[in-house]
Amino acid sequence: MDSQFLGIDEIAETPAVAVVVDVMRAFTVAAWAFGRGATRIVLAESQAEVLALKARNPGWVAIKDGPPAPGFDAVNSPGLLRSLDLAGRTVVQKTTAGTVGALAVKEASLVLCASFVVAEATARLLRARACGDVTFVVTGEGGQADEDLACAQYVARRATGAGTDAAEYLRRADRSRAADELRQGVRKGVHPDDVALCVELDRFPFAMVAAPEDSLMVLRPSAVPSLGEASNGRAEVPPVRTPGV
Repeated sequence: MDSQFLGIDEIAETPAVAVVVDVMRAFTVAAWAFGRGATRIVLAESQAEVLALKARNPGWVAIKDGPPAPGFDAVNSPGLLRSLDLAGRTVVQKTTAGTVGALAVKEASLVLCASFVVAEATARLLRARACGDVTFVVTGEGGQADEDLACAQYVARRATGAGTDAAEYLRRADRSRAADELRQGVRKGVHPDDVALCVELDRFPFAMVAAPEDSLMVLRPSAVPSLGEASNGRAEVPPVRTPGV
């Protein structure tokens, strides 16, 4: 597997396969939402779009970055989200970097959204698809966020089947600027456990696949094969889409 690591603004053309990484906190939150029972997550382009979708669908759960705000049900914090019952619900999410990155590659044949909590499942799905060229979108800090780059590098190595010690990658994330800002309260809408939850490895057994549905970009959990199933061709994975379709 050939991997490249790009910031959002560095994406010049639609990749074949894209793994969009946002550790702190969009795609840790997304995984927790699925863990709490959500069936799908709509990735919105703006807070205005979130509120418009919520107005048309009052049962949907609206999530944003930053402090609580009128019209939104939750903020982009895994520590705060983990107490919610989202069974059967649709979530609408807008964040500063993660959702932006996913929408930037929405025409790719396969789009995965990732963080450490779904790292192994993401790598296993890439192996099952026998993906050749993979673009990892490092969403934070213009592509320089070390927590996102560390996660992307770890997933890339695991996707090749390499036995890789996760400790150093997790340490980098734990010592990143984003982690410091969360601990120091620079970012708003934060729970004291957010950093610890964001550097928890493989808490969830699913990967997260984003694909267009009608006019929306929708993220869903995807069961992945065991190592044996991935190697013997019995893996059930999402079909690859033709860009633009």
